[in-house]
Amino acid sequence: MVRTSEYRRPQGNIILTLQRRQLVGHDILLARHGNHISTMRVDRANDRVIAFLDDGSTDTAPNLIAPGLNLPETIRSVMRDDWKFFAVVTACVTGFSGAMIAAAVALSGLTSDPALAQMLANYPAY
Repeated sequence: MVRTSEYRRPQGNIILTLQRRQLVGHDILLARHGNHISTMRVDRANDRVIAFLDDGSTDTAPNLIAPGLNLPETIRSVMRDDWKFFAVVTACVTGFSGAMIAAAVALSGLTSDPALAQMLANYPAY
C-alpha cells in the first residue's frame, strides 16, 4: 500500500484564509494508532471518523468534542473573568508606589543633612 499525505506545502506567497477546523476524530485516531493507519474516511451521517489499519481492522472515533468538556483556561479567559481583581491590584500597587515616592521626597525636604537628602534623591539610581 502506498501512503500519501494530503498536506501540500503552499507555493509562493502565503495567504491566510478561513478554513474549516480539522476534525478531532483524525487526531484521536492518529494518537491511538500512529503509522499503522492505512486510510481514513469521514462518516458524516454518524459524525465519526473511520480508520482502516494496516492489519485489516478498523477503528472509529467521534468527530465532535463533548459540549460539557472543561477545556484548559487560556490567558484570555483568565483576564476576561478576573479583570476587576487585576485592576484593583494594579491600583493598589500604583497608590502604594506613589505614597512611597511622596514620602521619600518629603523626607529629603524635611532633613537638614545634605548627605541624607542626596542619598534619598539618588536612591532610584541603585
